[in-house]
Amino acid sequence: MLTDTHAHLDFPQLAADVEGVVARAEAVGVGRIVTIGTSLEGSRRAVALAERFPQVWAAVGIHPNSATEAGEDFLPELRALAAHSRVVAIGETGVDYFHLPGRELAPELAEAADARSKRMQAAAFRAQLALAEELGLPVVIHERSAWEATLEVLREFTGRVRGVFHCFGKSPAHAAEVRALGHLVSFTGIVTFKNAPEAQGSAATVPELMVETDAPFLSPVPHRGKPCEPAYTRLTAEHIARLRGVSLEEFAAHTEAVAESFFRFGQRGK
Repeated sequence: MLTDTHAHLDFPQLAADVEGVVARAEAVGVGRIVTIGTSLEGSRRAVALAERFPQVWAAVGIHPNSATEAGEDFLPELRALAAHSRVVAIGETGVDYFHLPGRELAPELAEAADARSKRMQAAAFRAQLALAEELGLPVVIHERSAWEATLEVLREFTGRVRGVFHCFGKSPAHAAEVRALGHLVSFTGIVTFKNAPEAQGSAATVPELMVETDAPFLSPVPHRGKPCEPAYTRLTAEHIARLRGVSLEEFAAHTEAVAESFFRFGQRGK
């Protein structure tokens, strides 16, 4: 069996046929899906989907691109959602400097808007890491164009919270830096792209890893450019198994052991 450790089943591209999406995944051996919240509303939907399908588990969190919109009072509701027995992680949360609001503003307004976004992202990230520590949950980490800023916050929680850098596309040296802080990395269909040698090098060599789709985004070859769904976890797993020189069965057993240890499916309170 394989687990898609990061999908967005509540997004419109998948929600319209969520029964079919889950069934198609199960038909190819993807027997478990973690659906990820990116806002309070999205986290509510994630929990509802986890209640609806036994194959689905939820992560609840505020995406960095939603941090400004969420404001400073999101934590009580997020804590209540995270207490649900079908919730296995906080996230996705982290830091994203690729989509800063200043890109859409006049130069005289951009600097202040970007600085505010960065402050609110860091504050939301710290708050969610603290919540994860409080509840004994792992964290799903989003990082884009903000490597040092992400690690700066994470270092404050070293030894207290364990996270996974989802959609990892950086070099083996970056992966080693993540591992040195006690965290994991997870790979999407990006590893099947010809223009992703760093991701492929990391996927081939990192000792522990997980697989995901980030559906409906980042479909692996041969579906690149089309909507992604959890069934395609198998294609990514097959590709990484070839990179590592092992069978799909051996690779699947490895990633399942890592996912079980990280998310502790069904083990909360035990």
